Amino acid sequence: MSTDDKNRAVAAAILPLVGGAGNITSVAHCMTRLRLGLRDRSLVRDEELKALPAVMGVVEDDTYQIVLGPGTVARVTPEFEALVAEALVAEAPAAPPATPSADDLAAQGAAIRAARKARNQTPFKLFLRRIANIFVPLIPALIGCGIIAGLNGLLINLGWLPDVTPALAAIASGFMALIAVFVGFNTAKEFGGTPILGGAVAAIIVFPGVAKVDAFGQTLSPGQGGVLGALGAAVLAVYVEKWCRRWVPESLDVLVTPTLTVLVSGLVTIFGLMFVAGEVSNAIGEFADWLLVHAGAGAGFVLGGLFLPLVMLGLHQALIPIHTTLIEQQGYTVLLPILAMAGAGQVGAAMAVYLKLPRNGSIRRTIKSALPAGFLGVGEPLIYGVSLPLGRPFVTACVGGAFGGGFVGLFSMLGTKVGSTAIGPSGWALFPLLDGDKGLGRTIAIYAGGLLTGYLAGFVATYFWGFGARLLEEFDVDTDAGPETVVAASAGTTPPPSPAPKPDPEPKPAKL
Repeated sequence: MSTDDKNRAVAAAILPLVGGAGNITSVAHCMTRLRLGLRDRSLVRDEELKALPAVMGVVEDDTYQIVLGPGTVARVTPEFEALVAEALVAEAPAAPPATPSADDLAAQGAAIRAARKARNQTPFKLFLRRIANIFVPLIPALIGCGIIAGLNGLLINLGWLPDVTPALAAIASGFMALIAVFVGFNTAKEFGGTPILGGAVAAIIVFPGVAKVDAFGQTLSPGQGGVLGALGAAVLAVYVEKWCRRWVPESLDVLVTPTLTVLVSGLVTIFGLMFVAGEVSNAIGEFADWLLVHAGAGAGFVLGGLFLPLVMLGLHQALIPIHTTLIEQQGYTVLLPILAMAGAGQVGAAMAVYLKLPRNGSIRRTIKSALPAGFLGVGEPLIYGVSLPLGRPFVTACVGGAFGGGFVGLFSMLGTKVGSTAIGPSGWALFPLLDGDKGLGRTIAIYAGGLLTGYLAGFVATYFWGFGARLLEEFDVDTDAGPETVVAASAGTTPPPSPAPKPDPEPKPAKL
């Protein structure tokens, strides 16, 4: 039996004795113990558990702790977590059959979303999802620090609170100074290693002492390689750690594995990854600047127009490390304000759909409820509930995004950069995070102009070219008129006429 099979067998033996997967609320481990959160302590069979050869004892504290010993516990815990996840999926009740909805578009949107999710289960897209899982947890800190940085810049420009602004600068910059450590921690966690070891290796990149190291004929600088270097260093650490878990004796695991992981990964990081990742990071920043300076309008048009399809395919996740690299290098990402124009085109298209379908109360109610979120940059309700199921309005929404992106890109060609100090928000929610190279007022004005351009272009394109005669005939029906009318309209037939009212036998006197 291989080592992996042995560890899985231990995990499989423990699981039923602690009440099964449904009784587990949390799984963690320390140096020697598997720590479990339990829903019902009475389901645990202590004596049978202690009788297992791999179990050295049990301890009750705030969690139920099973002593497995150093080395063993680090190998058994991932297998135990996998078994719990598999069991919960297997035990989940089948979803009840969907009942027909009065709003056909909502059902079509849900079907499209499910189909897209199924198509996204490719190795490349799963890899991109892993990358997103590394960076998405960092977004709240990026947003908070970005807003504080913007507030601090405003106070400095106004000359207000000079004693406070240095403190605000420290608060806003502290996270970005150590972002590589957080990326390393999340990377190791996502790829199945020990998170703190990933963070420890990534910390080398931002350690001031690397300035005394020469590599490839040049002196390293703290932060060289940035988040890309941290990502590569942590992935390497995971593979070194897994190799050690496979070959290092369990009795030496707690000493040898972390030491070799940090040492090997650290040396490769210092004498290889920092240089390579630094060159790649610099190339990304230089290319983004060159693209917007020399082809800003065209590049903005293409990026703004293609972003909604990229989101649909899940490929937008590949841009997250690029955004983060630009923020780390320049203080803001010049790509996000352009990509945010896709949401503006979506809003404009939805408003045109609202006017083109005056009789369809169902769609109009959906649009009215989803528009406020759309203005704030949350476009999923409009995408999956309105434009995508309709088909052509989704394309015209992309046209609106293209014109909005082209507007912002044009000003980059004219010498004004518009950037965002964080990733995540878009639409109106991006205003507090805007930054640029020509002052906040001009930056805000250009971004607002881009939004208005996206709204207008999306509206015009959808109103005049977003509907054919057949689409109007199918959807411009009174959805509140009753089931016969709606079913007949969707089937393309004429609803049966309502019986004529019978005349009263005698006229009734008018009421005063």
